[in-house]
Amino acid sequence: MDVKTKRRNEVENGDEGEDLVLATLIANGDDLSPLVRHAFETGRPEGLLRQLNFVVKKKEAEIEDMCKTHYEEFILAVDELRGVLVDAEELKSELQSDNFKLQQVGTTLLVKLEELLESYSVKKNVTEAIKNSMNCIQVLELCVKCNNHISEGQFYPALKTVDLLEKSYMQNIPARALKLVVEKRVPSIKMHIEKKVCGQVNEWMVLIRSSCKKIGQTAIGRTASVRQRDEEILERQRKVEDLNISGADDRVYNLDVEEADDDSAMQFDLTPLYRACHIHSCMGILDQFHEYYYKNRLLQLNSDLEISSSQPFVESYQTLLAQIAGYFIVEDKVLRTAGGLLVEDQVETMWETALSKMTSMLDMQFSHMKSATHLLLIKDYVTLVGSTLRKYGYDISPLLDVLDSCRDKYHLLLLADCRQHIIDLIQNDSYEQMVIKKDVDYENHVLSFNLQTTDIMPAFPYIMPFSSMVPDACRIVRSFIKGSVDYLTHGVRTSFFDIVRKYLDKFLIEVLNETLLDAINGGNISVSQAMQIAANISVLERACDFFLRHAAQLCGSGVSVRSIDKPQASLTAKVLLKTSTDAAYVTLMSLISTQIDEYMKPLTEVNFWTSEEARPEEKDYMNNMVVYLDSILSTAQQVLPLEAMYKVGTGALEHVSNIIMTAFLSDNVKRFNANAVMYINNDLTLLDEYAEQKFYSSGLGEIYKEGSFRSCLIEAKQLLNLLSSSQPENFMNPVIREKNYYALDYKKVATICDKFKDAADGIFAGLSNKNTKQSAKKKSMDMLKKRLKDFN
Repeated sequence: MDVKTKRRNEVENGDEGEDLVLATLIANGDDLSPLVRHAFETGRPEGLLRQLNFVVKKKEAEIEDMCKTHYEEFILAVDELRGVLVDAEELKSELQSDNFKLQQVGTTLLVKLEELLESYSVKKNVTEAIKNSMNCIQVLELCVKCNNHISEGQFYPALKTVDLLEKSYMQNIPARALKLVVEKRVPSIKMHIEKKVCGQVNEWMVLIRSSCKKIGQTAIGRTASVRQRDEEILERQRKVEDLNISGADDRVYNLDVEEADDDSAMQFDLTPLYRACHIHSCMGILDQFHEYYYKNRLLQLNSDLEISSSQPFVESYQTLLAQIAGYFIVEDKVLRTAGGLLVEDQVETMWETALSKMTSMLDMQFSHMKSATHLLLIKDYVTLVGSTLRKYGYDISPLLDVLDSCRDKYHLLLLADCRQHIIDLIQNDSYEQMVIKKDVDYENHVLSFNLQTTDIMPAFPYIMPFSSMVPDACRIVRSFIKGSVDYLTHGVRTSFFDIVRKYLDKFLIEVLNETLLDAINGGNISVSQAMQIAANISVLERACDFFLRHAAQLCGSGVSVRSIDKPQASLTAKVLLKTSTDAAYVTLMSLISTQIDEYMKPLTEVNFWTSEEARPEEKDYMNNMVVYLDSILSTAQQVLPLEAMYKVGTGALEHVSNIIMTAFLSDNVKRFNANAVMYINNDLTLLDEYAEQKFYSSGLGEIYKEGSFRSCLIEAKQLLNLLSSSQPENFMNPVIREKNYYALDYKKVATICDKFKDAADGIFAGLSNKNTKQSAKKKSMDMLKKRLKDFN
């Protein structure tokens, strides 16, 4: 209990000290907020509240003590104060009454004065504000108008609005902030307009570049249509000339053509370009725009001239060249209509750049070409592009020069292609005469190439003297002529018949003739094949005149038909084909001679020449010979001209005669008797009769009235007649020799007579008369031998 009491007293004493401090602060009117904040911060608000309650109680106690002490005085003071209060209320009431009256009089006047002053001030401010506002409104209206023009893409009105702001309103803008904004935005607006206009030009460049290909293709297509119409007119003229129609109706030469081309493809809008020029001119930077346009279009041109590596040139050249053509068609219109955006020198520079790259590109591509067809297609398209651009005033001579310089390369490729066709044609030929079954085939295979020998239409089926190789070869030659003319047409030269003729001659000589010679000299042909080749070459030789006339027709009306019909104007190939025909005949005769040698082999048997017995079976070789010659001559009669048949017949019979003469002169034949002479004479008589019959039955007698097949055997025949004669010494009589033995050479006769042995015990020994004749003949032969020796 004591401890608790002590602690409570200590607390009360401590609290009392704090209460004194708090009371002092309250008495002094100091701020208690620090104490309150400290109490809450330390977490002891209850103690502060308790202290405040303690202070309140203590003050209440002091007030109560003071009131008890001065109670009476306070009562008196209150009474006095009440009296003063009554007087004060009365005075206050009077003052309020007077003040009210004064206020009533002055308030009205003061209000009026203030209203007047305020009115003057408002009027002045309003007038100034209206003036400034009007200026600002006009500026803002122009700004809004400019913004609207820009948002609508009307850049020229926007520029005019900005120009009006700068010249008429910029210095009079009352609002400084507005003026600063406007001054800052004007250059930005101009730059924005320039960027927008250049952006539109860039979009136009992208669009026009994508349209150039279609523009070029359309223009080239129109050029091609015009060219086709011209060629159709020329073709009609050629047909009229071929038909020899005089006084033909003019409608034959005129081709009514209605333009049905789609002009939309050739229409392109230059409005963005014109607008950009005008706007840059208004901004005073037109030269800058000119340079900008020229550089960018030149970059586009260089890009267009690049060859795609992902696509072969033969597949991309049309797109590339059409793009270039469209490009320069656009630039031509820009030059003519854009008011100085481009000058002539700039367009010329661009064209020279394009020409340089195109010529070098074509040179390189042509040098790697392996196909004449591809080269011709590219050349034809290049000439169409050139003709198209020439209409717009561009110089295309370098392009044509490139094509002209590649002329030999093209013809080499064309020759190579046609050479392979000719080789395949000859190798696959059946070497059989062509059978024409109907008039359409006759027209296609014969009349088309002037291969007919008569103007009368034959009865079908009709066997032609040539094989199917001839019309097929003529078609190849005709296609070569067409390819050559197609390449040279629309080129540098307007008259190029001589060039076509040169290449035609080259083709006929180096391809057709050489291939035929290879077939002739190949050693793998039979007699019938050699005969057919000779007949074919003869027909092809005759067709050379048709080839030359056809070339002249394709080259145009500038070539006179009379000039090509002159002998000196004929093709050199015609002479060489004639020589090849002779070579074919040589090969033919060599083959026939080889076969004849086989049939005549019995003459090489030694016992044949000295046999004393009759051997009629030996006659079979000559029967086989006659059959063989008949088959050869019959085939020649069908295939070859009569002149050639005559040449074959005479050559074969002369070879037989030579074989007989050679057999008599051969070192292998040491001796021969009268039996051998008789056998050979009988065989030769059989051959002679056949030759005479064949000569006249084939119609050769009407052509060769002085020389027949029989004359080819004359040497052998006269020799056998001499050896069979009972008076062979008559050979030494000049008159008789000139009449009966003119074909014999006395040296050969001397050699042969030395080998002749007339045996007394021969097959005629049993006949006394014959024996006597044989003895006389022996004496005559001995006399002939002696005289021949004396003559030598």
